[in-house]
Amino acid sequence: MTKTVNHWIGGKTVEGTSGQYGPVTDPATGAVTTQVALASADEVGAAVAAAKAAYATWGTSSLAQRTAVLFRYRALLDAHRDDIAALITAEHGKVHSDALGEVARGLEIVELACGITTQLKGELSTQVSNRVDVSSIRQSLGVVAGITPFNFPAMVPMWMFPLAIACGNTFVLKPSEKDPSAANLLAELAAEAGLPDGVLNVVHGDKVAVDALLNHPDVAAVSFVGSTPIARYIHATASANGKRVQALGGAKNHMLVLPDADLDAAADAAVSAAYGSAGERCMAISAVVAVGAIGDELVAKIRERAEKIKIGPGNDPTSEMGPLITAAHRDKVASYVTGAAAQGAEVVLDGTGHTVEGFEEGHWIGLSLLDKVSTDSDAYKDEIFGPVLCVLRVESYEDGVALMNASPFGNGTAIFTRDGGAARRFQLEIQAGMVGVNVPIPVPVGYHSFGGWKDSLFGDHHIYGNDGVHFYTRGKVTTTRWPDPADAPAGVDLGFPRNH
Repeated sequence: MTKTVNHWIGGKTVEGTSGQYGPVTDPATGAVTTQVALASADEVGAAVAAAKAAYATWGTSSLAQRTAVLFRYRALLDAHRDDIAALITAEHGKVHSDALGEVARGLEIVELACGITTQLKGELSTQVSNRVDVSSIRQSLGVVAGITPFNFPAMVPMWMFPLAIACGNTFVLKPSEKDPSAANLLAELAAEAGLPDGVLNVVHGDKVAVDALLNHPDVAAVSFVGSTPIARYIHATASANGKRVQALGGAKNHMLVLPDADLDAAADAAVSAAYGSAGERCMAISAVVAVGAIGDELVAKIRERAEKIKIGPGNDPTSEMGPLITAAHRDKVASYVTGAAAQGAEVVLDGTGHTVEGFEEGHWIGLSLLDKVSTDSDAYKDEIFGPVLCVLRVESYEDGVALMNASPFGNGTAIFTRDGGAARRFQLEIQAGMVGVNVPIPVPVGYHSFGGWKDSLFGDHHIYGNDGVHFYTRGKVTTTRWPDPADAPAGVDLGFPRNH
């Protein structure tokens, strides 16, 4: 019998009642291994109701209570790293070491949440006027929701709910229905750590579940990570319903390589950043911009390294890159490569025919490298979300920055150079939210915030870090005047009583 992934509501597993199920596939074999219950609007409503009921006590719980749970949770996550990573590999396809790295980056935010006490300290100004003090505090919102993508089924949820619940909110998570099991394990471990029932709920589903969350009057805020078209829809719909929204969209991350760069280091970085996690990440480098005469040598070095990458099942310790999430996505990624030459690109590596012996039905694609790509080609304009690297040629630093700033995306970017002055200019002039200097994937550590510009972010707040704390709380300012004891009526003595 096929395994079924059900919902987690009110501290327990709840079987789906909609009668609708989605297939969960092992990308390495192409076989359907699991089915996931797809929630109806009523089932989403039950999860929101459980979160609302839990908020009545969790929202007024002490910081000491919340952090005690989070410290225990962090220890349990650490002890179950391999279990979480194994679920990710089985349903997403990424290699086990990459899945372990995902868990580690999620743990950073759990650790940040453990120290939430300092993040929630208020401010006080005394004697702003005669006997008047002003204080400001931050308070939780209530029930908040997270809608997360398939490419990081553990990390992205952990970028959201630990910080939200540390701030005193309760949470409803709607993970990707393509790889849902990791989210349930995260919730089960939270319950084992002592998180009260209903504080963290998981409902699986498709657009029906998403729309139910966006329209539910008891959901105060929505966090989202995914593609730009869906991010725009989430932001518009939830905002129209009066909700606070942070919606992180897609990307086309560029890496500018100047003539003075260490080309071996740049080639290593390009291969790692373009093809790691099979390119299925919003921080992948998908466009290398080569300045001046270095283009031919850089492309040759990238090709030499890319040809050595071993592709295979994620649970094989020798595999460096796994399959793509679905056959349909594999075919879409391949179409950009097969159509590249007709749009003027030079196809240096074509991975579209790649298969793995013994796993012929898996969702395989090899590494592809396209050179001399034009900015009006589909391979450049679209977020491919697969192991396809485009190389563009420009004559100068200024041309490179102009090309990159013309992109509608502004998520992450990088420059490779030995020139500190050029790096400083780039940091200030580039229109992107995250910048790497000789660092190919500039994902900030947990105590800074993650987020892009332009069509890569909808809403005012980046995710986690200080922005995350501000998103999951709202400010309140109190102005106070107390009478002075000296003004008390005659005959009243506010001193210590005389006992002898």
